[in-house]
Formats: sequence, structure tokens, C-alpha cells
Amino acid sequence: MPESIQNTGRTAAADSAPTSDADLLAQTAIAVRAAGSALRERFGDVVRYQSREELMRALAANDDTALDVLRPRLTALRPDARWVEDELAGGALPSGEWWVVDPAEGNVNHLHALPEWAVTATLVRDNQPVLTAVHLPLTGETYTALTGAGAHLDGRPLHVSRTTDLGLSIVATSQARPDEDEKVVRRVGSSITEMLLDALVVRTSVPATLHLLNVAAGRIDAFWQFAGARADLLPGALLVTEAGGRISDAEGHPWTPDSESFLAAASGVHADAVATLSR
Repeated sequence: MPESIQNTGRTAAADSAPTSDADLLAQTAIAVRAAGSALRERFGDVVRYQSREELMRALAANDDTALDVLRPRLTALRPDARWVEDELAGGALPSGEWWVVDPAEGNVNHLHALPEWAVTATLVRDNQPVLTAVHLPLTGETYTALTGAGAHLDGRPLHVSRTTDLGLSIVATSQARPDEDEKVVRRVGSSITEMLLDALVVRTSVPATLHLLNVAAGRIDAFWQFAGARADLLPGALLVTEAGGRISDAEGHPWTPDSESFLAAASGVHADAVATLSR
């Protein structure tokens, strides 16, 4: 779908805006926690739907619940930053500051009473992620990263694993979106087969962000995905980078939001993961 963007406009709140990126990150973390609390109140029984239209309405209701909390708070923090309206969009952004937000990352899991969902907010400045906050409402955990200042879980530093053997590694992949192009679907399937031959364990589930949190925390050793949206990959990309991991496309080239594939891995297995995915 076409990407829609909005200039949030300047408000009187600019006078009290955070004076540093570190302060801004702290306030962003508070905002995603508040949105997560609102979304948690909606979590419980499986939401039944009989058509794609009913599914889309249920997804939108969750998004709106979180956005009603996030949008005014983030706008007050950065009045001149523009807002990416389409969470499924990819590609480069125009220059300047942008909020890239997924108000219900793993939204379909939320509807199915599964625990793998989160609220994310990332500030992008001139196409570089500056800071990110990811909150998991069911566990109460908040993951944060600030360019040049490391990645943290509730204030504790995160580090990718020290593993150097792909054969001893847990790796993961995710489905970028429903109704993916058949060529991409087949590429995903073949990549899983190749990883099953080379890695210890392969995990496949959505959303991408939760796998990337695990890479940053050293719980799993690599994550890859074909296609994808900015809101899926930017938070985790910054977290993994700041935790000491490596980010590239599946062929080992530098990753950008325009890339057709994505790989995040502990440094010790990155080259082997590229070799596996390039077969």
C-alpha cells in the first residue's frame, strides 16, 4: 500500500522537550511502556474472525489503542519529527527526523492470545536509527539502544553471544508479511532447509523484533529475513549493533532499509551464516 506520512507540527511542548538523545530515549521508553499497558488491558481470550476484513478491523483496533497513547507523547517529545504512518512500509526515508513506530509488533499473536508481541518506537535521523525502545508488556521488560551508547535491558547492558560455531548455534527467521511474493516465500523455505543442515536449532515465528532482542541478549546467535519493513527491522538492528553484533544483508553486503534481505548475527558466526544463506 502507498506510504502515508504526517508532519506532526510544532507545539508548545517543544519548550520542555528533552535536551539530549539520552533524555529522549528515557522518555521514549516511558511512552512505549504506557502504550503497552493500554494494549495489555485488551489481551486475553482469542479474538475470532471469519474474514480478512474482520481480521484487519481487529488488528486496527489494537494499533489504535496503542497509538492513542504513543502519538501525543512522542509528538510532544519531538514536535518537528515526522511520523511514518504505514508500519509495513520499507525503503529509505526523506532527510530529517522520523518516528518509526510499531504500536503492536506481533499484533496477530496478541489476537491469538500468544505472548510474543511488543510496542516499539524508533527515532530515525537522516536515515540512521538514533534510538529505540521496545517494551514487552507481558514480562514488563524494556529493551533500549542509543547509537554509540550500547544496548540495554531495563538498564543492564546487552551483549551478543560469543559463539563461533554455527553448528552449535540457535538461529531464527520470520515471515515478513502475509501474502508475500511467491519468489520470496520459496527463498524463505530454501533458506530454512539450508540452516537446518548447518545450525543446531532453527526457530521460525513472528515477529522479527522479538528474535532480534534475543540476538542482542545473546540468547540466540543469528536471525535472518527476506523482505521486511522498517518497523520490523530497525529497532532490532540498532539493538544488535549496539550489543556488539553484525548487521548485513543475507549475502554479507551492508544492509539498508532498501535491501531485499536482512541478517543479524553474533560476530563469530556471521560469516558462516552468510555462507549458508548464499548457497
